[in-house]
Amino acid sequence: MKGKMHLHRERARTPIVVLIAALILSGPSTLFAQKKTQGGEPGTTPQYILIIRHAEKPAEKDPSPDLSPAGIARARVLAGLFTASATRPNPFPKPDYIFAASTTKRSRRPLATAAPLGAALGLNVDTRFRNEAVAALASELLERRKYAGKTVLVVWHQGSIPELARALRAKDAPRSWKDSIFDRVWVITYDASGHATFQDRPQQLVIGDSPT
Repeated sequence: MKGKMHLHRERARTPIVVLIAALILSGPSTLFAQKKTQGGEPGTTPQYILIIRHAEKPAEKDPSPDLSPAGIARARVLAGLFTASATRPNPFPKPDYIFAASTTKRSRRPLATAAPLGAALGLNVDTRFRNEAVAALASELLERRKYAGKTVLVVWHQGSIPELARALRAKDAPRSWKDSIFDRVWVITYDASGHATFQDRPQQLVIGDSPT
């Protein structure tokens, strides 16, 4: 009887031993699969991140935190960036998410720029991140899987855009953004391994915009 009970116990343990051995032989990719899907690993990055500066601001001596009339006009036609036209045969990829720098007493311009576009596309504008919080925004976009393979549009302040682009792995992005420039789109494209490439493209939305 004791021999039969011992044999029964050995048989009961066999599936557990086999399962543990299979996990070990399959290597770290199986044992730590959940861990490897987190962070800036391949497959977690967006496909495109588009960065634009908020639209035109009032004259230097005007303390208004809002857009100028020219800025309001640009904000109203931003949806044209994503539509093919004679001057834009290859439109920008339509965003799945829109971010704008948080509103402050000094400036509501990023949200004012993004809001008409969000309404046109049926998207909420995320304003959780302060202008200075570029590292936190980059971490949000590069590490959270909800953005994987998506297109994200970021509307930001000109002084922080170069730092933001570098935090998003765009090593070739310029080190500064001229104060007089409002009509550019910085396009960061990610391949399957998460490697970023950079383009500086014209908006070509309103009269006076750069053609190239």
